[in-house]
Amino acid sequence: MSALDQIIVKQKIEILELLTGCEMRNKYDVLNSVGQQCYYAEEESEFCNRICCGPMREYVMHITDNSQQEVMRISHDFVCCVGCCWCATDSSCGYEVKIEAPVGNIIGYAKQQSSKWKPHIRVFDANRQPMYVVRGPCCWGCQNCFCTDDIDFPITDLTEQNVLGRMFKRWAGCGREMFTDADTFGVTFPADMAITSKALLFGTLFLVDFLYYEQQKNNNNN
Repeated sequence: MSALDQIIVKQKIEILELLTGCEMRNKYDVLNSVGQQCYYAEEESEFCNRICCGPMREYVMHITDNSQQEVMRISHDFVCCVGCCWCATDSSCGYEVKIEAPVGNIIGYAKQQSSKWKPHIRVFDANRQPMYVVRGPCCWGCQNCFCTDDIDFPITDLTEQNVLGRMFKRWAGCGREMFTDADTFGVTFPADMAITSKALLFGTLFLVDFLYYEQQKNNNNN
């Protein structure tokens, strides 16, 4: 990850999910800026949780390298009544993921913050000290349905005056957008950014996917 300045995460289409409408475990190919596979991500979760709890379910995302060694882990614990943008705070019901790299070594967290309409996420270090702010567009749901451009989530410092990179959701075409939850996401950052910071922002991508887009696709499938 030290040499990377961009990571692309492509979710795989699950044929059984298309045929049955039942949410399957998410699987992703993780690519560098020239399309070379550098990691693989696979969700671990219970079937009943996926069906009953949707994107708020408890899960562990295992990140493995090309030699199938687990190098990173992203986890989300189930919390009742989580994900509301109006009341999410550092200490209450904001959607949160914990990020470990390597496994067993917590490097930080990403957590949803209170906002009116715009997605608002803060990235914290292992001591829960804030490091970065990620904000999305006001009408991110409408953009997902009607806009064929990337949907940008700028990454800034805590002052929100200096843009350090961006997260984005890539348009996949009308059919794929409407009938599958197989999204393509990415994150860009300076090549000389600390590896721990890159890993934290990479892990935050999965929060963006589950919190803002998994729910929408599940509703479409239903």
